Amino acid sequence: MSDHNPNPDPTSPDPIARPVGGTEYSWCKAVPVGTGITVLALLLTKPPNLPLLQTALHNLQNSHPILRTKLHSDPATSSYSFLTPPSPHLQIQPFDLPSTAAILRPHSAVSPFRQILEHELNLNTWRHPDPTPDSDVFFAASYALSKSQWAFILRLHTSACDRAAAAALLKELLGLIKAGGGLGTERELKENGEVISALEDLIPNGKANKPFWARGVDMLGYSLNSFRLSNLEFKDVSLEKTSQMVKLRISPEHTDKLLAGCKSRGIKLCGVLAAAGLIAAHASKHLPDHQWEKYAVVTLLDCRSLLDPPLSANDFGFYHSAIMNSHDINGENTLWELAKRCYTTLLDSKSSNKHFTDMSDLNFLMCKAIENPGLTPSSSMRTAFISVFEDLVMDDSSEVHQELGLEDYEGCASVHGVGPSLAIFDSIRDGGLNCACIYPSPLHSREQMQDLMDHMKSILVEAVNLES
Repeated sequence: MSDHNPNPDPTSPDPIARPVGGTEYSWCKAVPVGTGITVLALLLTKPPNLPLLQTALHNLQNSHPILRTKLHSDPATSSYSFLTPPSPHLQIQPFDLPSTAAILRPHSAVSPFRQILEHELNLNTWRHPDPTPDSDVFFAASYALSKSQWAFILRLHTSACDRAAAAALLKELLGLIKAGGGLGTERELKENGEVISALEDLIPNGKANKPFWARGVDMLGYSLNSFRLSNLEFKDVSLEKTSQMVKLRISPEHTDKLLAGCKSRGIKLCGVLAAAGLIAAHASKHLPDHQWEKYAVVTLLDCRSLLDPPLSANDFGFYHSAIMNSHDINGENTLWELAKRCYTTLLDSKSSNKHFTDMSDLNFLMCKAIENPGLTPSSSMRTAFISVFEDLVMDDSSEVHQELGLEDYEGCASVHGVGPSLAIFDSIRDGGLNCACIYPSPLHSREQMQDLMDHMKSILVEAVNLES
């Protein structure tokens, strides 16, 4: 986008530098402790053509400069910046059957594909930096799972790729593969090769304004409110945490009814998923129905269309903001009543521009929780019970998937540093609701979280069946 800050000729051997923005900085602090490692995992039934994939990825790096950036850290000033080299440099790391087998856990109930996904979610390149302060934001690997299945993995630093960008990245990558990697040639560098401006620099004038006293009151409110929040039962708070995944899937028939129920009530699915999670969490504690608990819900909003100038999902980077709301619930809440309340509260916050005015507050508190884990319950660094996305990812490209030998795929990010107990990455695939649900282990156990998912599913299905 040529109207974002002019810069030198990209053919120069010197990389182009841009300081990170406030939200990007919070991810630079979060990823080293384990939250914000974004993974796109593809399960293939055809051997991956690595030269073709290499060309496709280089074309993506040419089209989207942030994918070829290096994250530069300066310990002396505690600052970060994106350094954009003039040419792509990513190399796919291949793992043959013996190498993959050394990573997999034998006799595990978790599929090899899921194990590799979780392995990559916890492969933290940014935790132990090299002697040089520069690290790539984009990695790729190919794993031979068996003689008939392969996993192709893209791993990214979340500051360079939010969920909307990840969905666009997958779509563009599949298109390039179908076209032979970009017709066998590498694309021209996109315009001047500079990374687009940070989110904070593109907020429309006046939208993020907040009086100093109001900022102080809100910061105090967020801090005090956190001590009153309820959490899922913690299973083990002493061992080092990793990210694991459980699934929530609903049939196309029930998904249609669920979306119809949302439409008739003027709400979005994010409110329904949050409500189902809250009801299931309260029920998991076997409390009396009349006993109230307060839970925090974080909703992530894609701000691209609200910026000046507006961006699209093809503008890669991190352009989501968060709105945190708390909800008091007991065992008598019903799904649709609570979903309406969750979504109405979100709309009220959004209409007050809290996704912009509270951005720096939440980023500051996120960094404080990283630096001082003891400020969170049991030093767990849990800042909320659940996080959801305002908008769904829709995917109806199954014919392309079959042609490419793509049997399954997942897109999600790690949460075992600072963050929620449950992060839901939802999409509609072939008409059915598909949710990748990421949680910190062993803070929570796989059995505990799968039980929570099963209860959420039963709540959703029962609610739509009652309307039939």
